[in-house]
Amino acid sequence: MKIVLLAALCAAIAAPAALAGSTTLTGTVGPGFTITLKQGSKTVKTLKAGTYTFKISDKSNIHNFHLTGPGVNKKTSVSGTGTVTWTLKLAKGTYKYVCDPHKTIMHGSFTVS
Repeated sequence: MKIVLLAALCAAIAAPAALAGSTTLTGTVGPGFTITLKQGSKTVKTLKAGTYTFKISDKSNIHNFHLTGPGVNKKTSVSGTGTVTWTLKLAKGTYKYVCDPHKTIMHGSFTVS
């Protein structure tokens, strides 16, 4: 009984630590003139500093997804399509994402605290 209780306690302690570094953010650009960054179904506006997995879906060969911020400068190619995954450590500051060829109408930003 004590071993089972100890195993359950260890699992309960380890589970939140494992989940803490596994937040996935989903970026989408195209196929129309849209660009988004979401956590689940909500648009990302603020995040806490830490490590995040970005899953970027580039659905058009006339767009790209370009993310910049403190120590970050990642982008997909304009002529390419498909999905890429980036694991990035975000520091405090403002981050911007744009489609470079259409940055005046396709852009967004979020802050990290």
